[in-house]
Amino acid sequence: MKKLSIVFFTGMLISFLGSLPLGTLNVAAMQIGIQESIRNAMWFSFGSLLVEMIYVRISLVGIDWVRKQEKLMKAMEWVTLAIILALAIGSFISASKGNGHAKNILLENNMHRFLLGMFMCAINPVQVPFWFGWSTVLFEKKVLESNNNNYNCYIIGIGIGTLAGNCVFIFGGKWMVEKIANSQQYLNWVIGGIFALTAIIQLVKILRKKDSVSKFHHH
Repeated sequence: MKKLSIVFFTGMLISFLGSLPLGTLNVAAMQIGIQESIRNAMWFSFGSLLVEMIYVRISLVGIDWVRKQEKLMKAMEWVTLAIILALAIGSFISASKGNGHAKNILLENNMHRFLLGMFMCAINPVQVPFWFGWSTVLFEKKVLESNNNNYNCYIIGIGIGTLAGNCVFIFGGKWMVEKIANSQQYLNWVIGGIFALTAIIQLVKILRKKDSVSKFHHH
């Protein structure tokens, strides 16, 4: 039981800390929380963490298969880049309207936020090498073992860690908007800037072959 607790808390800690740097999913969750509702933002987070947990499970048991899907992952990286650019442009358009309530272009849809979270996480392959790398380290350190109980505790820990990380953004963003006058408009500029910077970094990584696909060949 102690062993499984260590596996659970290790997965949760790595996931929580990995969710804190600014990224497409946590910033999008924050934007949904501000412009729509906390409930919708939580649904979005549940959708994204479900897909992340599925990806981790696949990476644990089928990494050889994943490694062979280079063309698919390349295509997903370009799709991710296009979506990040659309989020950046949408945020800048929302900010320029000046009323603070204009929605990002990608949020102007009736898709359930749980499904939107699943979709945005599914086409973002960066977490596959991230978790493959961490899982490899944990296997080598004998923290993680190859059995279903270990895998299940690890994946549940990861899900809770991701949710906790997203909550920092969702509730933090909501608190900021309530405390600072006209902050929603400023926040749209900031969020647009974050997405634009993320898109540039993503493009540079793809062009310099420092992307998700190339990371597999370093392990």
